Amino acid sequence: MLRRPSTSALRSNRSDDGSPEGLRYELPEPLASALARSRDRLGVFASDVLFFPTVESTNDVAASVASGSANPLGGRSREPEGLVVIADQQTAGRGRRGHTWFSPPGSGLYVSVVLMPARSSDPRRATMLLTIAAGVALAEAIEAQTGLSVDLKWPNDLYIRNKKVGGILAEARTDRRRSARGSLEPLRGANAPSDSGGGGLPADIILGYGINVREIAYPPEISDRSTSLESELGRAVDRYELLVETLASLSTRFEDLLAGRFDVILDDWRRRAPAARGARVAWMTTDGPQSGVTAGIDDDGALLVHVGERVERIVGGEVTWL
Repeated sequence: MLRRPSTSALRSNRSDDGSPEGLRYELPEPLASALARSRDRLGVFASDVLFFPTVESTNDVAASVASGSANPLGGRSREPEGLVVIADQQTAGRGRRGHTWFSPPGSGLYVSVVLMPARSSDPRRATMLLTIAAGVALAEAIEAQTGLSVDLKWPNDLYIRNKKVGGILAEARTDRRRSARGSLEPLRGANAPSDSGGGGLPADIILGYGINVREIAYPPEISDRSTSLESELGRAVDRYELLVETLASLSTRFEDLLAGRFDVILDDWRRRAPAARGARVAWMTTDGPQSGVTAGIDDDGALLVHVGERVERIVGGEVTWL
């Protein structure tokens, strides 16, 4: 049964990380209806769904609830996998490497989910390929709802006609004790996973994603390289129907990860990532700036780049597409 947070407030204070620790809100009726209609497609995401009008960061709220320091579900005695946190607005949304994610009210999807890829048949690869799988899932969901063609750019961005429409932030929860945020750190993707949790793998991962839906005025520094679904379509998009489609698609692709169907995920990502081959990129190393030409991704999701006669394997950090 779909669990809806109560409209009553337990407390009006906020936690140290700014999440609405004591506040619980009823799901908006259109969202509740959309979730109920598609419950059979939601898989792991069918039960615990939280909606907040405003938070600082959905990833931080998800970590707080998963750790037990915030308790809007009225008590959690089981693993937090499948928890979904949705906000209408983020006041401190973030992307990779501390970049700000512009999250004004009523204009996009701002969602975080809790997943445990370490229970896969191959936990190491499932963890490393989680962001790759999520990119495929979100692209498929957008296309199913809008008909727009979505490209993927390594490691975590969604593009339409060379403009960014969405992004993904995967963070490992490295401290499962009852703390305000549960100690989040970036998931290293194709690099060695966090050394917390059993077997060197993080126990669970907060996967956050944002999708620009409404046509709005973006900050000047990103306005020339950002777009929205409604800008591209020229018509309205139902945010809640799109949200449910993203959860259903994520559930399907997460099942692929758990079952070890990595080749399917990699093939689908490669088909959607034209810039993964033949594009000039630059990045910083301990020896200084480097540049080269992309040569695809390997089976662990690392970006391969031709630098002269050698091939570099990039597993994280900031890559600039030239």
